[in-house]
Amino acid sequence: MNSINRRQIARKISIAENSGGLEDRELSDIIGNIGNAFRIGITGPVGAGKSTLINKLALEQRSRGQSIGIIAVDPSSPFTGGAVLGDRVRMTELTLDEGVYIRSLATRGAFGGLTETSADAADILDSYGFERIIIETVGVGQTEIDIVEACDAVVVVLEPSSGDSVQAIKAGLMEIADVFAINKMDIQGANRFVEDVEGSIHLKMSGSQPKVMPVIAVKGEGVTELLDYLDEFFQEAKSSGSLQERREKQRVKRIKRLAEMMISKQLWASFSDQDIQKLVDENIPVKQAAKQILTEINK
Repeated sequence: MNSINRRQIARKISIAENSGGLEDRELSDIIGNIGNAFRIGITGPVGAGKSTLINKLALEQRSRGQSIGIIAVDPSSPFTGGAVLGDRVRMTELTLDEGVYIRSLATRGAFGGLTETSADAADILDSYGFERIIIETVGVGQTEIDIVEACDAVVVVLEPSSGDSVQAIKAGLMEIADVFAINKMDIQGANRFVEDVEGSIHLKMSGSQPKVMPVIAVKGEGVTELLDYLDEFFQEAKSSGSLQERREKQRVKRIKRLAEMMISKQLWASFSDQDIQKLVDENIPVKQAAKQILTEINK
């Protein structure tokens, strides 16, 4: 691993976050050095124990000599727009470890569980030689599907007291999960919950199905087994070529989304609210007004 210059890392991530993406001048020493880290996404409903599980996973990874970068996507402060930093507070065991780098990113209104620059931050950590990168979503539940575009494996964390297991996993989370980590297995009825999740997966999915693994994160139980499975998953994906295929698809989606963002910025830099108000005042139908704006832009 490269020598960690924490100030340099922090500066580059801040540039990416504040500009909506890495500037060209910042890419020269990054682009040729990425692709070596295993990127693990951790998602799931609020209260499932994601931060506790990440803390235990990172401690286990450090015991194996692996360097860890953690990107925790936190809700934005309503006053400053910055991250609330809740996850960093809960990971106090890791903050003084030189082999661990933790960065909180504010959602800044982004949907899908991630910020627009989460993948850029992961690229930066990758370029500095971190062997494992964990990305934790903000915890908005079933809408957190963007994480599949930034990670090599996605762990969906659920817990038995959340209620109906079918409801908990039906709206998108099932399709993005490579592993379901059922946390808080010491809760009454946990085994039945695991059976319900497994049954729902078998009913809804064909072909390769996500693994269901029980854990008690607060006690560290099942964490070693989960990490072993993730490492095996990564190695198998590398050897089969599916990892390369997955990453190429991710790059296609990132390019599309970035291009759309650039077009949107260019569009509204040319049109003000007053220009649109004029169209409203002329009582032009909405679709026709939108076409008129595009016509003016194309000129």
